Amino acid sequence: MGFRYEFGAGDDAFETVNPANPSENVGRYGIMSPDALGRVIEQANAAQAEWAKVPGLERSQRLNAFIDAVEARADELATAGTLEQGKLFRESKGETMKSCAEGRFSVGEAARMGAMAIASGRAGFSNQILRRPRGVIFCISPWNFPISTPMRKICPALAFGNAVIMKPSQFTPAANFLLAQIAEEFFPKNLIQVAMVFGRTASDVVASGDVHGVSFTGSVPTGKLVYAAAAQNLIPVQLELGGKNGAILNDSDDLENAITQIMGAAFMTSGQRCTAISRVIVHKDLAAKAKDIFVAKADAMKLGSGMEESTDIGPLCNLPHWNDVCDVTKKAIAEGAKPLAGGEPLGDPSDGYFYKPTILSDVEHDSIAGQQEIFGPVLSVLEYDTFDQAMEMLNGTEFGLTSSLFSNRNDLIQRFLAESQNGMIHVNHGTVPDNNMPFGGIKNSGVGAYSVGPTAVNFYTSEHSAYISW
Repeated sequence: MGFRYEFGAGDDAFETVNPANPSENVGRYGIMSPDALGRVIEQANAAQAEWAKVPGLERSQRLNAFIDAVEARADELATAGTLEQGKLFRESKGETMKSCAEGRFSVGEAARMGAMAIASGRAGFSNQILRRPRGVIFCISPWNFPISTPMRKICPALAFGNAVIMKPSQFTPAANFLLAQIAEEFFPKNLIQVAMVFGRTASDVVASGDVHGVSFTGSVPTGKLVYAAAAQNLIPVQLELGGKNGAILNDSDDLENAITQIMGAAFMTSGQRCTAISRVIVHKDLAAKAKDIFVAKADAMKLGSGMEESTDIGPLCNLPHWNDVCDVTKKAIAEGAKPLAGGEPLGDPSDGYFYKPTILSDVEHDSIAGQQEIFGPVLSVLEYDTFDQAMEMLNGTEFGLTSSLFSNRNDLIQRFLAESQNGMIHVNHGTVPDNNMPFGGIKNSGVGAYSVGPTAVNFYTSEHSAYISW
């Protein structure tokens, strides 16, 4: 089949395929040369200087109009996301709408800019804390959320007066280009640009280019490289990295509902989410019943194309990642984890990058299944006797992104809120964040100001102390 999406020119190109049917070509994207990228950066700086002069209220109005246009083309964006990423169309549509709802919060922030008056220490003075746009923000996005991740960077960046250069994953670029097309109607030319470049070129830009901040979402190893490159250029970073997120299941009046929420958090996007629950830490008294429910729900899930309404779980995004999930899960099983459901791929990858929804039992805390981010439809079940043990297991990984506790005991809830070593903490529900709340992690799950919500201003603006003598 022919390509649906073609952007850029040149003999070298990234080409994408449908993960549910790898013989189907979806997109072709010309690779930008370093010289061309240099021109993009120059254009972005010029556009940003123009945009920064636009009053905040007008910026908010134009950003709101852009978000309206994105919502109007939600089906088109969702189709592009599903065809290249593989997730269910309804998930891609939900991703688009949620990204717009998050962006609406930035609309209001454009009028405030985080500025504040503060008491003076001297007579005859008034003091202010001012904020200014950073400049050009280089945004690096992964393949798992091709719509919401760029939107999560675009909206606050533009609200605060910055320009954006987006470097998408080579597996899912279509939505980035469509968003840039939509933006052309509302913003100065070249304020939002897409740069299809190799990772080495992107690293050089972060290390020495005329950019003023880098926002990266992706893996921990790559995040460390981005952090090191940014240090060479002395520019701020916003890193959203991986997770090995745990849900403690201590007690519940409605075990079925609790497990339904955990399953949704574990298997949405085929488990390819930084916020996916990949460990459920179950009290031993609930373990047998809980495992029966987990297995029944996993076995009932239908695998298939994300474009089919009857599908419950789509394919993994790409062949290298499919191989990784197969290899790591196989090692976890060889190490002693017991597959109660799944534990293997569905068919040959030439027919689609499908992996069966997997429930692993007999998982030890220090094992591969207990520590390593598999980033697939694999849920590990760990058991505990005391809540001390549960908290030790919850916090005993390199990650600190999100966590959840299911319990009706106030003493345990308060302890969980005080001791969970995660940037986002949930009680008696899955790990879905609100549209106005900060999103990010601690430990190896993140560095810098969180995205979304009121604290995003700390990354997208610079801070200035102003003293006025009168």
